Amino acid sequence: MRSKLQTIGLIFTGVLAGILISLNFSAQADKAALAPLPVEELRAFADVFNAIKQGYVEPVEDKKLITHAISGMLSNLDPHSAYLDAEAFKELQVGTQGEFGGLGIEVGMEDGFVKVISPIEDTPAFRAGVQAGDLIVKLDDTPVKGMTLNDAVKRMRGKPNTRITLTIMRKGESAPIVLTLTREIIKVRSVRSKIVEPGFGYVRVAQFQENTAASLVEHLTRLSGEGALKGLVLDLRNDPGGLLHGAVGVAGAFLPPDTLVVSTDGRAEDAKREYRVRPEDYLRGRRDDFLRALPAEIRDVPMVVLVNGGSASASEIVAGALQDHKRAVIMGTQTFGKGSVQTILPLNNNTAIKLTTARYYTPSGRSIQAKGIEPDIVVEESVNGSSRRIREVDLQGHLNNDRSPEEATPSGGEGGVDQDEPPVRFEMGGKDDYQLSQAINLLKGLQIVQNKK
Repeated sequence: MRSKLQTIGLIFTGVLAGILISLNFSAQADKAALAPLPVEELRAFADVFNAIKQGYVEPVEDKKLITHAISGMLSNLDPHSAYLDAEAFKELQVGTQGEFGGLGIEVGMEDGFVKVISPIEDTPAFRAGVQAGDLIVKLDDTPVKGMTLNDAVKRMRGKPNTRITLTIMRKGESAPIVLTLTREIIKVRSVRSKIVEPGFGYVRVAQFQENTAASLVEHLTRLSGEGALKGLVLDLRNDPGGLLHGAVGVAGAFLPPDTLVVSTDGRAEDAKREYRVRPEDYLRGRRDDFLRALPAEIRDVPMVVLVNGGSASASEIVAGALQDHKRAVIMGTQTFGKGSVQTILPLNNNTAIKLTTARYYTPSGRSIQAKGIEPDIVVEESVNGSSRRIREVDLQGHLNNDRSPEEATPSGGEGGVDQDEPPVRFEMGGKDDYQLSQAINLLKGLQIVQNKK
């Protein structure tokens, strides 16, 4: 029997190697050389594959085993690499348009459980009191342990008006928290704005979607039309990021043309890039250059950018660029620290892989990864402090910061309100928004100084 298994294993190894060679060749046809295949490791993989096929208590389809193997390879690299089956790939494409059915939670994986990175404003999860750092241990009656992140996300998403029960473990709580939520069509309004008081505008970017930068220009144009702006607050708090070209376009609304916004660096040559305020880097196929319609005063108006531990990825790119070019004062608390680039590589069966291929660097060369953007002025969420938030440095398997020996302090350490205190909850941009009020006070002070000069 063992001899038969070994023979089958050798045949399978050859077949698998051939598949990998063809995949590698098609994906890297323009590369000068192909990496050698690890034959011994592939043989071990084939032995395990055949042992499962021959001896597992129930029959398992080949497709399922291979899919799980691919998923395991990617999920063990870092928290952001993943295999996307046909449904997950489609949902990813729909999600960038800002509308999907579900609960409204940005999630990751930790210790086999779903960990909440941030609830999205005005969604079922946000209204029910789901908090950053919560561990979702059960979906309805099904334990999450053993699920992939994609499987868990699929279960949480679904048709509007259907219900799902989440069982949550929360730091500081002795018993599980059980919440029953009703799914909705989650329409993430990317940009909203208002005049806080005469001469002082407020713009919030909740997520970087396909049309975020163009929408921002419309909002800024409207604010400018309501009277000369003395100061502007750009709110990027709890913004989990999104599309890179959207970040370049948003930063470009406040920076001169051709200014460096962000650079990337990775092992492959095409991962080494600079992104500047130029149409080819922020339009992505659009014909109309929306930045041309921007009122001239916007590029000179005094600015404060609000950030916190929920500001990640694209929002950190914008904050870092405006900070390095001394275009705005960054205020709030340290950001999430997601400074890695994920490339979506479609496969030939309507699936794809999301692969971390590079790191982001601010214009001055600082790495965002596992450290984030440190505000120029630290202002907590309330006079009592800020809620504890999970950050990149808390995620298992996160990439290290390659340009700074000191990463951010994990959120389980210093910072945040005491565990016995209630979480800080308020409407961002509302009358109880302490950080916004401090930003307006700073802008008024800058206006006084400018008038004196």
